[in-house]
Amino acid sequence: MLELKDYGPAPCALDLRQAALENEKYRETLWTGDHFQVTLMCIPAGGGDIGLEIHHDNDQFIYLVSGTGRVQLGKEKDKLTVDKIVHAGEAVFIPGNTWHNVTNAGAEPMKCFSLYAPVKHAHGTTESTKEDAIAQEGPLEGSNE
Repeated sequence: MLELKDYGPAPCALDLRQAALENEKYRETLWTGDHFQVTLMCIPAGGGDIGLEIHHDNDQFIYLVSGTGRVQLGKEKDKLTVDKIVHAGEAVFIPGNTWHNVTNAGAEPMKCFSLYAPVKHAHGTTESTKEDAIAQEGPLEGSNE
C-alpha cells in the first residue's frame, strides 16, 4: 500500500490509479511541482460534489478512476453548456475561466485524480471532507460556498 502524501517536487514513479483507489479523503495532494500539481479526490456517494466553481488562473484535468460522475461546464455560471455523465476511464478537461462542477452520480464513492496547471493548492494539502476544504482554503473560487 502506497503512503499517500505529497511527494513533490522530488522525482518519483508510482501507480497513480492505485493511489486514487486507496484514497479516502476529499482531497489529498500527491505531487506538487513548480508548474503543475496532482491531487487525489474521493467524492462521497449520494450526490456529493466538488461544488460549482471557476479557476481564473488554472487549467484542470480530472480522470475518473472509479464510480460515476455528472460533469457540468460552461463559460457562464448560469449557462452550463456541457452536462455529461462520465464513468471510470473517462477524463474531463477544464480550461481556466470555466465554471464547473462534478457530482457523484453513483452509489459508491467516486475516485479520481486531478491535475492543475499551474499549482492550485498548497504543498501537502490534506482535506478529509469538502467542509474541511472550505474551512482550510475558504469559499470555492467564484462562489460564496
